[in-house]
Amino acid sequence: MAALASADQLAAARAVRAAYRSGVSEPTSGVAPGLTQANLIAVPADWAFETLLYAQRNPKPCPVLEVIEPGVNALRVNERRVNERGQIESALAPGSDIRTDIGRYRIWRDGELAAEQTDARDAWEEHPDLVAFLIGCSFTFETGLAEAGIPIRHQELGRNVPMYRTNIDCAPAGRLRGEMVVSMRPIPAGRVADAVQISGRTPAVHGAPVHVGDPSSLGIADLSRPEFGDAPDVREGEIPVFWACGVTPQAAIMASKPPFAVTHAPGFMFITDVPDAEYIV
Repeated sequence: MAALASADQLAAARAVRAAYRSGVSEPTSGVAPGLTQANLIAVPADWAFETLLYAQRNPKPCPVLEVIEPGVNALRVNERRVNERGQIESALAPGSDIRTDIGRYRIWRDGELAAEQTDARDAWEEHPDLVAFLIGCSFTFETGLAEAGIPIRHQELGRNVPMYRTNIDCAPAGRLRGEMVVSMRPIPAGRVADAVQISGRTPAVHGAPVHVGDPSSLGIADLSRPEFGDAPDVREGEIPVFWACGVTPQAAIMASKPPFAVTHAPGFMFITDVPDAEYIV
């Protein structure tokens, strides 16, 4: 039986999406706890198959939760994918608009970051054939970590989670290639096994860590200088633990240089109406 969000959870999710739609912009770790969050990548239709294949070949960093078809006319109304205002809507969050309901978007041109903005409607106007992919996010299993008493340091400090490009190459798909991106959380040494077990129950949102310990094994030269997010605060007795990250498609954009793409800004996720329990196995 599918897990259902409570009325309070749904109200919280809709409130934060409405806030982002109005221009509020903030990292979403700890926002609407208990509800699944998702990464976004949207590409022109002629890159969509390769993007889907890339995700299929690299399910650890790129677990697809939903694909939103291009253009209003191609969307199936009976799946509530487009609303009465002609907005592109996600079945994970009916009533939402993928173009406006994320706190910060990135616009990419030829593999270069061209802009960051709080509304992406102009991107869909420029490229009405964009196919959007919603990809699982590790923020989803943070609720389980917090409930088990495992500290989430970036939440405690009001920071974005640190994310790093690694030396792990993803399996290529057509024109798409790139390396895995990981997120890092410092975990007390005595709780690492618990963190592995808790996150491992949610393979659709990256699951168990890909590495524990020495960051140089992943090609990370300086833990204090993440490529995305904020610098970490690793304290005595803590071990850096690394999870596959849904920013991995952005590394592929940088390496493969598609002519146009839209993503979320790292750490600024799409809040769904689906409870985390839906993805626990």
